[in-house]
Amino acid sequence: MSVIEAQALTKTYLGGDGQPITVLDGVDIAVERGEMVAIIGASGAGKSTLLHLLGALDRPTSGEVRIAGQSLGGLNDDAISALRNRTVGFVFQFHHLLREFTALENVMMPLRIGGMEEPAARKRAMVLLERVGLGGRTTHRPSALSGGEQQRTAVARALAADPAVLLADEPSGNLDHMNSERLHDLFGELARELEIAMVVVTHNRSLAARADRILQLEDAKLAQIGLPEVVV
Repeated sequence: MSVIEAQALTKTYLGGDGQPITVLDGVDIAVERGEMVAIIGASGAGKSTLLHLLGALDRPTSGEVRIAGQSLGGLNDDAISALRNRTVGFVFQFHHLLREFTALENVMMPLRIGGMEEPAARKRAMVLLERVGLGGRTTHRPSALSGGEQQRTAVARALAADPAVLLADEPSGNLDHMNSERLHDLFGELARELEIAMVVVTHNRSLAARADRILQLEDAKLAQIGLPEVVV
C-alpha cells in the first residue's frame, strides 16, 4: 500500500481578471515506503502547490489525498492538523530554525509541543542530530552553524516525530555545491534506512538523480519522464 497518494488532484485559483487558472489538472501520484520521488518542472509550474496538497497544508479544488491510508476528504481542520503532525515532515529551501534556540532545542521543539517529556525528547533529538552528522554541534545556535549544518538540523527536526512521509521543497536551493551534495546523499540514505516515503521538489539534477523515480510537472499534468540514470 502506498504511504502517500493522490488521485485526480486538481487545484484552481482565480486570476486577477477573475478567470480561473488551473495549476494542477487531474494529477495522480503514489509513493511507497522507502521510495524517494523527485518532482521537477519550470518555475511556477505548480510543484510547491502539489507538495502543499500532499502535505495537507492546503486543500484541493477536487480529487483526493490519502496519507498512511487515511483520506483527507471530509476531515475538519483540527483532524487534518493532527494527522499532518503525526505523519508528515517538511523541509523547505530556508531552514526556518528558531535563532534563539540551539540545534538540539530546535529538534526537540516539535516533540515537546506534541507532549513528549523533556528527557525523551532530548534523547530522540540527540539521536537524529548524530544521524545527520551534527552530534558535535548540538549546543550551537543557528548563527554559529554553516548553511549546510542549519539545513541538516532542519532535516533532523522534520524527522523528530518519526513521520511516514517526508516532503522537501528545493531543500538544497540555498546551499553551495559541497553542502548540497552532502544533503543529497543524506536524503537518499534516509529514504532507504528509515523506510520513509519521500517526495522532493527540486531543480537540482544531482538531487533528482538520487531518486527512485523522476516526475515532471508541466501544463498542470504530472508524468514520469524516466529513471534517474536516463535523465540528461
